[in-house]
Amino acid sequence: MSKIILTGDRPTGRLHVGHYAGSLKRRVELQNSGIYDKIFIMIADAQALTDNAEQPEKVRQNIIEVALDYLSCGLDPEKSTLLIQSQIPELCELSFYYMNLVTVSRLQRNPTVKSEIQMRNFEASIPVGFFTYPISQAADITAFQATTVPVGEDQLPMIEQTKEIVRKFNSVYGDTLVEPDALLPDNKACLRLPGIDGKAKMSKSLNNCIYLSDTEEEVRKKVMSMFTDPNHLQVSDPGQVEGNPVFIYLDAFCKDEFFAEYLPEYANLEELKAHYTRGGLGDVKVKKFLNNVLQEELSGVRSKRKEWEKDIPAVYEILHKGSLKAREAAVKTLDSVKNSMKINYFDDHALIAGQSEKYAQENV
Repeated sequence: MSKIILTGDRPTGRLHVGHYAGSLKRRVELQNSGIYDKIFIMIADAQALTDNAEQPEKVRQNIIEVALDYLSCGLDPEKSTLLIQSQIPELCELSFYYMNLVTVSRLQRNPTVKSEIQMRNFEASIPVGFFTYPISQAADITAFQATTVPVGEDQLPMIEQTKEIVRKFNSVYGDTLVEPDALLPDNKACLRLPGIDGKAKMSKSLNNCIYLSDTEEEVRKKVMSMFTDPNHLQVSDPGQVEGNPVFIYLDAFCKDEFFAEYLPEYANLEELKAHYTRGGLGDVKVKKFLNNVLQEELSGVRSKRKEWEKDIPAVYEILHKGSLKAREAAVKTLDSVKNSMKINYFDDHALIAGQSEKYAQENV
């Protein structure tokens, strides 16, 4: 069986370092590993519209932002298929069939759906399209017969729901769909980066992000304003590294070689943490170090983005070609699904022949 990756992002804004640490960096590594036969990277505009139906221009304008972020991070259209979700109409039909296999109560129990509803204050006014997102995501994954889905920790319930739909479909209609596995980041700190304000999740809607496209000065300002240990008031005070956003970011991005250049009095991150914990190390010094670490990580991304920004038509052509290629795969899956469900009436010659014989005998 082919090894296939499907992953993607909603085009509701520019991508941030949470996306980068949680999945983008890993996608590039997987793309270049040579392990996978096909890689599909989706810009999920249709899903973005489920809670932005009255702001279509927001989604439309951010297609290019996400595409530029993808290309600047190192996703290669020669190795990965970059596509736009709405250009694959087969996904809607697959979602429609899968809806018959999932109960409302099961969707209500989905932890990701519950947390997103709470964060957006939807309550009873939740759009149906947003509520059924786990089903449409299952359509996205299965349409390309994906075996692996690189995700952040918060998306694990979605992958589990996809597995359930695949098992249910295959048990009812016969083996047709591929059950995917989630692939989490290797570095635990990358599972979910908090916002710079200390909130549990970095989110575009909460405006607590460091964006991949931020200038050097914008990154510096955001880092220097980051939430830290609220009880670490004096330099001499003992500090807490657990749950401290600055140290969580360092866990995600810091490398030992950065210390020799930017903070030579420490050999590694563990020594820095130990000093902060016992007291005598100020937040400003740690933040300055984190700024240097992030600038190292993002400088190459920024420069690549500037190059791609010079030829926007070429970026759209990449998305166009990728969407056409992706649709070919989705068409094949939908045909298989309809064959298994026995709703391929015009191609089912045995059905037509059998009914012809039945009525021929009745009319003798």
